Amino acid sequence: MEASAPERGNANEPLPDNLVRDLDRDELSRLVREVNDAGISYQQMATRAEAAGHPLSKPYFQKMATNSVTAAPTPDRLRALAAGLGKPLPVVQRAAAVQYLDYRATELAGYDEDVRVIVAHLAGMEKGERRRWQAMIEAAERSKRDDE
Repeated sequence: MEASAPERGNANEPLPDNLVRDLDRDELSRLVREVNDAGISYQQMATRAEAAGHPLSKPYFQKMATNSVTAAPTPDRLRALAAGLGKPLPVVQRAAAVQYLDYRATELAGYDEDVRVIVAHLAGMEKGERRRWQAMIEAAERSKRDDE
């Protein structure tokens, strides 16, 4: 007598809410996949991280891409991920918060992607560099008002 295959659920059945939420929470994993899809190998990511002084293994990047890392990365690993991905640390931290802590970012709601990218880059800068950018933006605004 042959053993029958285990019965599988109907593919048309809706997923439970908690499973849908967990499947949707992969912001950091998605960032790793996007960088990989853009042509950067997991080994290149690991090499970048090590060159920046934050070694992280190729297998860790691979596991992160497949959403197989079950514990939130440590601050050191977040720095390594940011270096390996070539992304500002605040972008990687936010993605980790969404994926592992169910964080919902609303501070830039309503702005387009360009504004969010600019703010993320500014947030990753040293304080002195941010002050220089602020001075340039304020000077540009004053110049526009003077021209009117």
